[in-house]
Amino acid sequence: DVTLLAQIVQTVADAQRSRAPVQALADRVSSWFVPAVIAVAVVAAVVWMIFGPEPRLAYALVVAGSTLIIACPCALGLATPMSMTVAMGRGAQAGVLFRNADALERLEHVDTLVFDKTGTLTQGRPEVVTVLPVDGVPENELLRFAASLEQSSEHPLGQAIVRHALGRGLRLGRSYGFEAYPGAGAAGVVQLRKVLVGTEALLQSERIDPGTLVTEAGHLREHGQTVVFVAVDGHPIGLVALADPLKSEAWDVVKSLQDLGLRVVLVSGDHVTSARTIAGQAGIKEFHGGVDPAGKAEMVQQLRAEGRVVAMAGDGINDAPALAVADAGIAMGAGTDVARQTAGVVLVSNDLRGLVRAFRLSGKTMNNVRQNLWFAFGYNALGMPLAAGVLYPVFGWLLSPWIAAAAMSLSSVSVISNALRLRRTQLD
Repeated sequence: DVTLLAQIVQTVADAQRSRAPVQALADRVSSWFVPAVIAVAVVAAVVWMIFGPEPRLAYALVVAGSTLIIACPCALGLATPMSMTVAMGRGAQAGVLFRNADALERLEHVDTLVFDKTGTLTQGRPEVVTVLPVDGVPENELLRFAASLEQSSEHPLGQAIVRHALGRGLRLGRSYGFEAYPGAGAAGVVQLRKVLVGTEALLQSERIDPGTLVTEAGHLREHGQTVVFVAVDGHPIGLVALADPLKSEAWDVVKSLQDLGLRVVLVSGDHVTSARTIAGQAGIKEFHGGVDPAGKAEMVQQLRAEGRVVAMAGDGINDAPALAVADAGIAMGAGTDVARQTAGVVLVSNDLRGLVRAFRLSGKTMNNVRQNLWFAFGYNALGMPLAAGVLYPVFGWLLSPWIAAAAMSLSSVSVISNALRLRRTQLD
């Protein structure tokens, strides 16, 4: 897809032009480093003019010039942006897009990862597996009312109901006044009758008693199915249960993330029973069900208030508030535009293994940045005294300007070479 490719190229280009917070350290050092170097060069020249051998002026000029040349902060300035630029290109090759350098740096500090369920841990293409009408209501009528309303919905569950109804050859009616309740369901008018499709809580908020359907729903949820209640004109007419299989790589990915030291939490808008089943299948011990979009954002904020650094992984409109308030938002590439625009990290495909790659790349990139910064600082700390002539009284050796220039160039080449190692780093 040319459009998708263009978006990826633009995202990577924008990210590579951004600045990481760690770059501020180099900026702060540079703000006093340059005046300090000038001061050292002046002091060294004065000392050589007073105490140096003849020709004193020549020695003073050589020492001052060598000090200024060798202390050029090129390596310091290249240390962070080179690593970030190479890392973002490596991430794009691995199917991980970082919107900016800040997102790449933040991911290293994350200690808690919150997962959405539908479309993130699961395949995101649920299928209708059970249609259970109340006595006296034909199964096709239940499906027709539900699917007719859900034609206006972008939610994966609604789209699955529509696909199932059309697959049965049902003729759907038009809906009017469609209104979505994020994390709860939808309502509207079909054939002059008010239709409500959603959770048990949504029906109860409209003072509709689901009756014995609640018991049936409980049995279905124990098998990991997501249950949607259907009511017409204030009366329940049945339920539709959908199954969204866990992604095949989910268990291994969760185990890998836990091995990296992350606390993994599942937060879902589905009933707590369904959430418990999926969490058990994925190897997640901490889970929360029946959480609406605002509740997901509140849960992320609560974890942050506890001192945790939180990343949120999701794919839908319902996840956007939580993605926005998390320290690091991670969106699945096949998710909604809102989720992708809100998140700082986007997995190009729906492969969860991209999460592990993202965390590993962030850690290795920041280690590379620290190596570069230590090298730049260490090089200048060692090079300036040599250029100032501290070894002359002992060994009679003085650093010439051309050697200082070669050493300065070598320091920049070394930083660049170290950053380029990220192109070959293993992420799987």
